[in-house]
Amino acid sequence: MNARCVISMLAVAVLGGGLSGCGEPSQVVTYEQGKYQGKPDNQPWDNPVFKGDKTAWELAMKNRSRAQNEYNRTQ
Repeated sequence: MNARCVISMLAVAVLGGGLSGCGEPSQVVTYEQGKYQGKPDNQPWDNPVFKGDKTAWELAMKNRSRAQNEYNRTQ
């Protein structure tokens, strides 16, 4: 390869790299007053494990927090 071919290939690579940043779409969110645009939130006990049983979920969370107490675990 001669020097002219290498220079032209380098120029094409630099031009392509420079233009690659020009195609980014706008990332601005359009906000409508009073409209929540995110995903809907579900209750934590509405899942296949607890099947909507809130008291079972609360008991599981209480037992989990008890197990995370290092003092109680060492006794």
